[in-house]
Amino acid sequence: MKGELLRWGICSAGKISNDFVLSLQNLPSTEHQVHAVAARDIDRAEKFAELFSIPNCYSSYEELASDKNIDVVYVGAIHTQHYRVTKMMLEAGKHVLCEKPMCVTGGEAKSLISFAREKKLFLMEAIWSRYFPAYRHVRKLLDDKVIGEAKHVQASFGESSDKLVPRVAEKELAGGALLDRGVYAVQFAQFVFNETPVEQMSMGSLLPESGVDTKVHIMLKYSNNKTAVASTSIVENLPNDAVISGSKGSIRVCFPLWCPSRIEVSVKYQETQVFEFELPPIPTLEGSKFNFRNSQGLKYEAEEVRRCIMEGLTESPALTLDATQDIVDIMDKARKAIGYDLPQDKEWC
Repeated sequence: MKGELLRWGICSAGKISNDFVLSLQNLPSTEHQVHAVAARDIDRAEKFAELFSIPNCYSSYEELASDKNIDVVYVGAIHTQHYRVTKMMLEAGKHVLCEKPMCVTGGEAKSLISFAREKKLFLMEAIWSRYFPAYRHVRKLLDDKVIGEAKHVQASFGESSDKLVPRVAEKELAGGALLDRGVYAVQFAQFVFNETPVEQMSMGSLLPESGVDTKVHIMLKYSNNKTAVASTSIVENLPNDAVISGSKGSIRVCFPLWCPSRIEVSVKYQETQVFEFELPPIPTLEGSKFNFRNSQGLKYEAEEVRRCIMEGLTESPALTLDATQDIVDIMDKARKAIGYDLPQDKEWC
């Protein structure tokens, strides 16, 4: 790397990549620079590069991997491409920030994590929630025992839609509620308790046409009788928040759970405290806008990636690779419990 500058390669020119690159406009150009973008359609790559003034664009991910001027790659491709593309970038000596879910099966994750550690390269799943100021404050409240011992978590992410996009509806793209949205509810339970569950029970339903999951409820038990329920759906509008119940009170992470700006703390016999966290400004760039809610908060995970790499870390302490493995393993068990199988399951059985 050249000094303090982190040079990014962007893998895919889709909606989430748009939001990630746009969010970087809120960070110093002396610290973050987008050097290249790659898409399978060169026209899309060229338009993306023109919009964001990116100097290089490629029509294949292989070309991006071979660019020696890239330090870290953001993988925003579809779920089923995450394993292959991330491994390709690691093989080329690049650090990687890969969109969630980093892998669609536990076997994929185990292989990828092992490879990254062998190569001594930074790898992080892009669960951006972990780096929001609201999450950091929740962690401090838990560490300070403000609500006593955390005993139970209830978290949900579910929204109905009249028409499901292919990446959600199709098994070939590893669609369904759990991998697309449920990962946020599962990761929240893991964020609070930070340990591997000792028991798990799941129930849900599948789309008859494709066999992907439409709704899943996962019940988790941890040491010392701590419990959690993580719920997700593509056919119902769930509360989309989370509540941590402790021996002295509770913490509510308000909607939207995955990118919050407000939490409420209730301690027994005391008035509820409300904490508001101002999000970064929405960048003004002609021709571009965010596709998803609160996407300006994507800058937080970019800052974490840079901090870790500059300090020589190969994992983020806020979301270790072992934590990512626990999350995907929980989702694996839930999928299998409700009868949702993927072709990738056979590759890693």
